[in-house]
Amino acid sequence: MPEPLFFKSARSLTVAEIAALTGAHPADGVPLDRVITNIAPLDSAGTSDLTFFENPKYLDELAGTRAGACLLAPRFAGKAPPRLAVLTVREPYGAFVAIARTLFPDSLRPSLVFAAAGIAPGAHVHPSARLESGVALDPGVVVGPGAEIGSGTVVAAHAVVGPGVRIGRNCSIGAQSSILHALIGDRVIIHPGCRLGQDGFGYALGRRAHTKVPQSGRVIIQDDAEIGAASTIDRGANRDTVIGEGTKIDNLVQIGHNVAIGRHCVLVGQVGISGSATLEDFVVLGARVGVNNHVTIGEGAHIAATAIVSRDVPAGVRYGGFPAKPVKQWMREVFLLERLASRQPASDKPPPYPPPQATEGKSIYPPSHPGEGREGEMGDEPTGRAEV
Repeated sequence: MPEPLFFKSARSLTVAEIAALTGAHPADGVPLDRVITNIAPLDSAGTSDLTFFENPKYLDELAGTRAGACLLAPRFAGKAPPRLAVLTVREPYGAFVAIARTLFPDSLRPSLVFAAAGIAPGAHVHPSARLESGVALDPGVVVGPGAEIGSGTVVAAHAVVGPGVRIGRNCSIGAQSSILHALIGDRVIIHPGCRLGQDGFGYALGRRAHTKVPQSGRVIIQDDAEIGAASTIDRGANRDTVIGEGTKIDNLVQIGHNVAIGRHCVLVGQVGISGSATLEDFVVLGARVGVNNHVTIGEGAHIAATAIVSRDVPAGVRYGGFPAKPVKQWMREVFLLERLASRQPASDKPPPYPPPQATEGKSIYPPSHPGEGREGEMGDEPTGRAEV
């Protein structure tokens, strides 16, 4: 049985058409009428595939590629084998992406599971909901009372659109997503398994119980934003949680209540943003960055992966580490710590773990006393707050 191809090329392009679309310059002798129907990496590309090269690490793959055409920067043109149809362009990867989008437009957003136009059997739409023409719903979709969905939007299987939710035009809502208390702009992509508009994590802490704080805000997703699979965005407590225009959010990202994210930000997988934090426009957060509540990250700042942002970050800087600090300072500290550790005598050994008393049935923690470390008298009144 042949392997299935889930995305088929929408059209073919000649090398001449690729050069015209990307502004690339064909090398002498390149067959401009050669037909390209697919994209592929250097090592597996065939005669009808387009590939690209921009990293010297892959010079061996460039020398052996059998691609039908290759986009590369002018400085690497002399490294290509003579048989290769070379198209030189200033930004090879950007040109490659432009052609990939032309060949495979259907891969740019999640598609319907049932692959049917209109409202499929098994979808449940409340009589008071309003759907514009051209909306497509998979089986199992639930659209609540008063909800509105714009034309060209597709909602995949078993997604839930809650009461009063508004979704703009030409959006894509992935399977098993839930959208509550939210206003969604146009051309927004929400990948499968997302959770938008549920309660934020807010409690007034007490000595005997914790009191839940009402979360009465909304989630606002502006035009052209994209939310990765299984990401969660909590609705606001006393103001809206806002995702700005063009912002791109990876899979498994948690965004707390009252967070304000500006335009064209990038959040990589497993980022966590605590409540009431603010990201200004064009901020980039690497994988697993944590942002404390009420922190502001300035416009254009980049935060390195796994950093913890515990205080405000100025605009345009590069931060990393724990706690986050300027990258050069962080790297100097890491280097000095490594040098210090390398100077320790080889006979030095870390203390045993667990400590000996832990294995003798004794607690490893110091004894506590009633009221120790507490402010004020015992009671049910709140002693603080917990929020994410």
